Amino acid sequence: MDKITLALTGASGAQYGLRLLQCLVAADKQVFVLISRAAQVVINTETDLKLPGTPAEQERYLRDYVGAREGQIRVFGREQWMAPVASGSGAPSRMVVCPCSTGSLSAIATGASNNLIERAADVALKERRQLILVPREAPYSEIHLEHMLKLTRMGVVVIPASPGFYNRPQTIEDLVDFVVARILNQLGIEQDLLPAWGDDLIGNPSSD
Repeated sequence: MDKITLALTGASGAQYGLRLLQCLVAADKQVFVLISRAAQVVINTETDLKLPGTPAEQERYLRDYVGAREGQIRVFGREQWMAPVASGSGAPSRMVVCPCSTGSLSAIATGASNNLIERAADVALKERRQLILVPREAPYSEIHLEHMLKLTRMGVVVIPASPGFYNRPQTIEDLVDFVVARILNQLGIEQDLLPAWGDDLIGNPSSD
């Protein structure tokens, strides 16, 4: 089964990460999930979910929440150093940090590796694998922008959680799906959350 690492950190926007998890499971991917302590607080604050405390409990809870098969979601703790994501020989070839706090952004940019999320991102960088960061902050300081530029030069894709409005969203879910669709596009996973630009003009060319 195709594997992807998904990390949720303590930035606002837990809905983006949870919706992405739903879409990855629906696309038949195995997802290695990493949840920071701050992310747990954000999830319990911003959503109706009440995420339990241990990785094993979180795994069961999220599996039921997104309708995943047994073993399709694996949740690892912050210091579970024997997890596959901690080594280049076991980590998936793709990783997404969504949402990505500016603290996590800083730690990833400087190679801190103080917890499993930071280590997994460090592995993605050293192995030249796909790494996508979804920061949600406003405004960005010079420090934040410098970290984003540094990581972009390393090949990281930075997708700010900045939904567009040209598709005329009607609900909060539409706004969330806009950003999640961008992430899925970068991962090369087919999605029907948002049509590609210009799709509505195919078969209906301008008369000009």
